[in-house]
Amino acid sequence: MSALTSSVAPNFLNHYSVPPDTVYRLTIEQYHEMIEKGILSEGDPVELLEGWLITKMTKNPPHCVSVDLTRESIDRQLPSGWFSQAQDPITTDTSEPEPDTTVVRGKRRDYLDRHPSPKDVGMLVEVSEDSLKRDRTTKKRVYAAAAIAIYWIVNLIDRQVEVYTIPSGSATKPDYAQRQDYKEGDAIPFILDGNQIGHVSVSDILP
Repeated sequence: MSALTSSVAPNFLNHYSVPPDTVYRLTIEQYHEMIEKGILSEGDPVELLEGWLITKMTKNPPHCVSVDLTRESIDRQLPSGWFSQAQDPITTDTSEPEPDTTVVRGKRRDYLDRHPSPKDVGMLVEVSEDSLKRDRTTKKRVYAAAAIAIYWIVNLIDRQVEVYTIPSGSATKPDYAQRQDYKEGDAIPFILDGNQIGHVSVSDILP
């Protein structure tokens, strides 16, 4: 290797290094076209976040159990006109995340030809362990920008549920204005369309 190559190559590589979980930059339309053409399948471990095709985190048994417990606790209280879905897509302007639990307006057959959009979503939940940093940053930003009214993070590391409300909507730095943490033994208000439906016990949804 020449002196010029040896002195330039490290800086070049550092400058153009790609974030480890980024694959491609895509529009929603391109992403859907890849799925329709079979380039991506439903089983591929990726989701589109802010135009980037991101590798999903792996799921360990406690994560899977907490997802099921959370959905069961929510389902027991859902009023007519709402249903829940688990790890299925919702479509925003730049992203197609797959939250661990989403409460959706209407009936399942209303979505035969499209995924729910933000206006169809009452609230959603991410169960977080390895994904905690992403769920508190990228995912939170995506959901705030889409004006999802209520976002829960079931934080398995700290054994708490973080409830984010008052989304900014489209903004330079999308975020939620309010966060409240609930510990084991606490009851989280379960709210849809601004109306309190009931409570969800933190202890009931932690593994």
